Amino acid sequence: MRLLYLAQGYTTHDRRFLEALSRDQFEVHYLRLSSLTLDRRPLPAGVVPIPWVGDRLADGAVFGNVRRWLGLRRIVRDLGASIALAGPVPTAAFLLALTGFGPFVAMSWGSDLLVDARQSRVADAKAGYALRRAAGFFGDCRGVADEARRRATFPEDRVVLFPWGIDHGQFFPGPSSLPLRRDLGWEDKRVVICTRSWEPVYAVDVLVRAFAAVAPEFADARLLLLGDGSRAAEIHRLIQDLGVHDRVHAPGRIAYDLLPEYFRLADIYASAALSDGSSVSLLEAMACGLPAVVTGAFGNLEWVSPGENGWLAQPGSVESLAGCLREALAAPPDRLAGIGRANISVVRERADWDRNFQRLTGLLRRVAGA
Repeated sequence: MRLLYLAQGYTTHDRRFLEALSRDQFEVHYLRLSSLTLDRRPLPAGVVPIPWVGDRLADGAVFGNVRRWLGLRRIVRDLGASIALAGPVPTAAFLLALTGFGPFVAMSWGSDLLVDARQSRVADAKAGYALRRAAGFFGDCRGVADEARRRATFPEDRVVLFPWGIDHGQFFPGPSSLPLRRDLGWEDKRVVICTRSWEPVYAVDVLVRAFAAVAPEFADARLLLLGDGSRAAEIHRLIQDLGVHDRVHAPGRIAYDLLPEYFRLADIYASAALSDGSSVSLLEAMACGLPAVVTGAFGNLEWVSPGENGWLAQPGSVESLAGCLREALAAPPDRLAGIGRANISVVRERADWDRNFQRLTGLLRRVAGA
């Protein structure tokens, strides 16, 4: 079955979907709206990239959206795909809907509906237009589904929800092979790790401020910030201004294959994201046995119960996040170990990628009439 996969860019999540779809007897053709590349690995074998006018258009190009629409309209006409999977909703799915192509499944990336579509009437209208013309919907948590159903009506068998899941063959507890603790002199330190991109929605600045607020109380606390993004200069400056540069290590974006090793050398996972679906970063950390300090935003509520397997802070509040970090850092080692074991069990039960993914391919085939 020929499938068009239309995305904003090329991320680790895109690569994973593309690889799984191509293994599931789909002939996958891949087109992206922008040059955004967050995964350096090549496309999975069997996936056919589609070159198009959008590859040559900069953001803000004169008549850029019209030229993209015309280019995509020609592509869908010539490709003859049986089905398409398109997201984020207000961008990729919206542009596909404008071409008149059908049937397609709209795929939410969480923040596209929970944050982006709420930013303006135009974004909200684009999301609604795309969803009303979609033949099915895929999302990763109930909050996302509620936002979709607020804008469009779908039969029950045309909506699939599941956390994007993780690879349990990679993410599991155990000792880390990385010498980072030794190299930094952190052998006897407690390490808080964050793997979120340095973009506004992930509020890494809030995490840095919260860590700086509790650092004087915990001399052995350290913060490991992986990743980078559009706020990199601001974050690095903030680390210096708050006087925690000697307690924060920010190595930049690291290879995905090394990510489990970084989780294994840490003690606590933290995220200050203003909005989350079922955060893959959170699930990966939980699978490696880490207690979680995250914000009480949408999908996180489905994975973290305060007092049981982690802490929930108020989104955007430095004071609230600092309070949660303080409790986590002050918790006895046996309690943290118990929380870590509970998180491993939760993720193994509910976040199995291979098992969950079959629900999406089933939806695609139902929509296509196969």
